[in-house]
Amino acid sequence: MKYILFFLISTFWFQGEYPDANQILEKVDQNMTAKNQVYQSKMVIHGRRSARVITSKGWTEGDDKALTEYLSPAREEGTKMLKLEDQLWIYSPSSDRTILISGHMLRQSVMGSDLSYEDMMEDRKLTELYDAEVVGEETVDGRNTWVLALEAKVEDVSYQSRKIWIDQERFVPLKEELYAKSGQLLKKTTMKNVEKIEGRWFPKTVIYKDMLKEGEGTEFTLTEVKFDQDIPDYIFSKAALKR
Repeated sequence: MKYILFFLISTFWFQGEYPDANQILEKVDQNMTAKNQVYQSKMVIHGRRSARVITSKGWTEGDDKALTEYLSPAREEGTKMLKLEDQLWIYSPSSDRTILISGHMLRQSVMGSDLSYEDMMEDRKLTELYDAEVVGEETVDGRNTWVLALEAKVEDVSYQSRKIWIDQERFVPLKEELYAKSGQLLKKTTMKNVEKIEGRWFPKTVIYKDMLKEGEGTEFTLTEVKFDQDIPDYIFSKAALKR
């Protein structure tokens, strides 16, 4: 009996070593989200035989407004994507047409990359979308991390559950696994080049791997990023798509 009691006490004591999962997510949200941001990026899409490089610049405001303008290669130059709340519009200069991406189309790949339009749309805070539990500790790239299991608490979410490794000191994610309702692993992400930018820790490179497609993944790097900037209102308008 005394051994059972000792085991129970030890178990509860060990569990008590973990910090509150929601408090961890709140610190992550403080680093990863901002009132707005302005950035330039490079996306390297690693195919089976070769790689493509796409550059862009973008503006985001909160979690419901975003505009991305593609700069290169030449055939993508001038293409723009505008997110307004739950709608995503794409303008193609070659056809001079603006189309609405909706429904199952949101699951499609963005320019052949490992990112879907849903991934591009999702900017909400993790604390708004998931209930979290600390399930362990691991070392990732020499950094101590908390391992969190996340389960969706809202219906309109791209991934039902996630497993995420959070840097214990800097409170940024270092890697993540994204799952469907069925439990199938859909995507893996790895975060690198963590820097302190304007008082917050932020990973400038994210490597995405769609587990349902071939290829070696897509590397998305912010070559320049600024937070809490003054962004003109016209940027987030359909008229801006053809400017």
